[in-house]
Amino acid sequence: MTLYKRREKFGHVSVKIGIVFSRVGLSPNQWTLVSIIPALIALYLLVQQNFLAAAFFFLVSAFLDMVDGAVARVVGRVSNLGAYLDTVVDRYVEFFIILGLLFAGLPAAPIPFTGVTFPIGALILLYLFGGMATTYVKAAAKEKDLTRGQEIKGGLLERAERLIILFIGILLASISTAALSFIILVLAVLTNISALQRVWIAVKLAKP
Repeated sequence: MTLYKRREKFGHVSVKIGIVFSRVGLSPNQWTLVSIIPALIALYLLVQQNFLAAAFFFLVSAFLDMVDGAVARVVGRVSNLGAYLDTVVDRYVEFFIILGLLFAGLPAAPIPFTGVTFPIGALILLYLFGGMATTYVKAAAKEKDLTRGQEIKGGLLERAERLIILFIGILLASISTAALSFIILVLAVLTNISALQRVWIAVKLAKP
């Protein structure tokens, strides 16, 4: 199945989701805010080291993040305010999950074949910074009009990819917390590389 057909098929699924959840009576912006609740539950469960349940509520939050846009399209209430609110809430949801990781009692992460380990707290902060920087360099380039109206995309990891990887890591933590620590190490490296890639894209677009 081609990528186009996959997107087309997903679009049909999104419409069906929008139709079903529009019947609940919540506005798209209310659905956006509701997605915070399972993220907070996931935070609590991470602190309790209940990784399997935390992964489930993380998934619920991600699903609700999709519901708001689906409902907005079905009921014809797509707006710049809704898109803005969705972006802000996305940042909070990701932060809540990362905050939970800080208190999840994870072991230090070893660098393969080196015998060197990194404190998990430092890696979590690097991951948090890399995720924020990936978003910020895109917004800053647009604000400074470096990209002539073009939106910076790409890099090794965008938000969706890094959250999928993190979700897999939390699932694996139910078997081995060391696996999650290694996933965080990978995310700490790749998110910062992604941010630098976007800086480079902005610099190239800014050339006369």
